[in-house]
Amino acid sequence: MSMGFRYATGRVLWEFARARASLDRTTDRLAHRDAAHHPDVRLAGFLRDHARHPWRPPVGGLAAALGHDVVHGLDVTVALGADLHGVRLCAEDLDRSFGTGEPLYGTAQDLLLIAYGRRLPAGRPHGADCHRFVAA
Repeated sequence: MSMGFRYATGRVLWEFARARASLDRTTDRLAHRDAAHHPDVRLAGFLRDHARHPWRPPVGGLAAALGHDVVHGLDVTVALGADLHGVRLCAEDLDRSFGTGEPLYGTAQDLLLIAYGRRLPAGRPHGADCHRFVAA
């Protein structure tokens, strides 16, 4: 969650090229490197130290910044992976749905994680195709 304001643009672009233009591989590699080189208290400190930093994502404005922080904050507790083809996400705690196809039900928080490619623990999403979005 802190790479956007801790790493210089040139460093991120170098890592991006090294990861064959995959943002997932880039961020995963940098996160693993950070975890190997910093104790947990320091990793948490990166967030505290930059809590008021004016960083914004390159696209999407404040809404994207909020989505970024919520999703990566939830990453702390949920594993990664997912494809939304043929699925309609139906939030049970909001009057909202997204997509077309077989309904997948869950909390808005869980569906946001799924929309960002995360897999959830068994029992969290439910619907005919829920197995596609559950961590193995």
